[in-house]
Amino acid sequence: MPLGEKAGFEKSQSRYCGVETEFNDNVPQLLNFNLFTSAFDFVVASLMNPSYRPSLLEKDGVLPFAASDLVLSPSQWSSHVVGKISSWIDLDSKDETLRTASETTLKQEIAWANHLSIQACILPSPKGASCVNYARCVNQILLGLNNMHLWLRIPLVKTDDDDVMDVNSTSFIDSWELWNAFRLLCEHHSQPSSLPSVNSFGRWFGEPVTAAIINMDSFLTNGWGYPCLSKCHQKLITGDSLRRHPLRPFLDYVGFLFRSMDPIPEQERFEPLMDNLEAQTYETFERNSKKYIQYQRAISKALLDRVPDEEASAVTVLMVVGAGRGPLAAEETGHKLKVYAVEKNPNAVVTLHSLVKLEGWEDIVTIISCDMRYWDASEKSDILVSELLGSFGDNELSPECLDGAQRFLKQDGISIPSSYTSFIQPVTAAKLYNDVKSHKDLVHFETAYVVKLHNVARLAPSQTVFTFTHPDYSTKKSNQRYKRLQFEIPCDTGSAMVHGFAGHFDAKLYKDVHLGIEPSTATPNMFSWFAMFFPFRTPVCIKPGSPLEVHFWRCCGSSKVWYEWCVTSPNSLAIHNISGRSFWVGL
Repeated sequence: MPLGEKAGFEKSQSRYCGVETEFNDNVPQLLNFNLFTSAFDFVVASLMNPSYRPSLLEKDGVLPFAASDLVLSPSQWSSHVVGKISSWIDLDSKDETLRTASETTLKQEIAWANHLSIQACILPSPKGASCVNYARCVNQILLGLNNMHLWLRIPLVKTDDDDVMDVNSTSFIDSWELWNAFRLLCEHHSQPSSLPSVNSFGRWFGEPVTAAIINMDSFLTNGWGYPCLSKCHQKLITGDSLRRHPLRPFLDYVGFLFRSMDPIPEQERFEPLMDNLEAQTYETFERNSKKYIQYQRAISKALLDRVPDEEASAVTVLMVVGAGRGPLAAEETGHKLKVYAVEKNPNAVVTLHSLVKLEGWEDIVTIISCDMRYWDASEKSDILVSELLGSFGDNELSPECLDGAQRFLKQDGISIPSSYTSFIQPVTAAKLYNDVKSHKDLVHFETAYVVKLHNVARLAPSQTVFTFTHPDYSTKKSNQRYKRLQFEIPCDTGSAMVHGFAGHFDAKLYKDVHLGIEPSTATPNMFSWFAMFFPFRTPVCIKPGSPLEVHFWRCCGSSKVWYEWCVTSPNSLAIHNISGRSFWVGL
């Protein structure tokens, strides 16, 4: 499986490349030619003779399936064959005979595929703008399926008559609208997946696209005579003395595109104020050198501003609160420093002591094993450094922690970071939505998740939500926040389904030194944080040019902090996570 053999990728991230074939009643020969004498991973094969119609079958006659289940082993059927349902089927036809025959044939072919242990079947595209009866039949079938998946073929440009694909034609159908109607009629079921045929638009990147069907006519020929794809088609693939198979060059090129993708690292959700992190988590963060380079730049600039070179002999008091295992305290600046490393995790404190001894810092660094909120410092600092930022900026309680630690800082002292801002943007994220929905409870729909946003469509640019500045000496200080935002979905996007918000942050460490994951200004090579996902209990369908009005709250109690969110336009959704009933961060 050439597309799956890529270092750094989990098995679940592997990509496979198959070939769509015509009807052939000799399935072993079909597999031998396309798989075993070539390098494709599977074949898309018709299960039923295309000339079959239920009305033509004699009473008690044998259905004309492509082959007996005995010609392949169950593992071969499961691993190497994707079933292709007859393309003539039209369950919304005005012709009652055709409509009835279509429903009978669809159920027969699905039942046969299920008997063969085939993992997936491709359903033909709806014939016209209406797909109500088609969706009803598929939804009935889904209720009885356990392991097999159904893939719905959706051409990216479609007309009523499926002839000339002219987007200016009066018969032009927005294929995403067609898919969305089908998906809604099937109650957002997680199994039917959309299959763009050639190219893709931005909305499709947030849908459960299982495969892309690329017609040979879509390939160009490069200067060396090999097949290649246009930039737009490449974007879709990237959102792999025997007889040589004639399609092998196309397979090699798709494999090349897959191997050029970067692996996506994993991330766990945690609450460091409540939890003591494990060594493996610290090690993961410490491998992200870019973050520490930015912190070191900020510290160096702050030291130069605080103590000019001609006064470098003066002692500068530097406090690192939430020191972890020491990377932020490890900066060599040439200035005379007195460093306090404050850390509440007793296991990390052991590592800090070892590091101080190893580096010979005993006369410079004092380790304080204590929660910063309760430590009584003997002197105040010139520079206060913290790394308490979460994926949403303030979601790991940096404001509350630094409010308590601010008493350590001199009145004219410098805080690093000096400020941080959270952002949200509406996204289509069908896979995330279905993962949350699978729990079948309210709690999971009212919980924010730290996730890697891979299969999503970003429908509008991010907008700022909450900003916190440190130090903050205001007398009526409160960390509670409220923000009302309005997003405009571009008209040329077409209709789109919003499953929730993606949350990001950007932090100003010191002056022009920043750190963050907000897409438009994200720090390169940053993997210490992934985005947050705030789901909707009910997805919102946005029409072209319609505004999306949202409300966001950050609420504070005596023992916890939580977020609440809702939508009020184009239609109203209930306020999520009211009073922090489902999701909160403990103080």
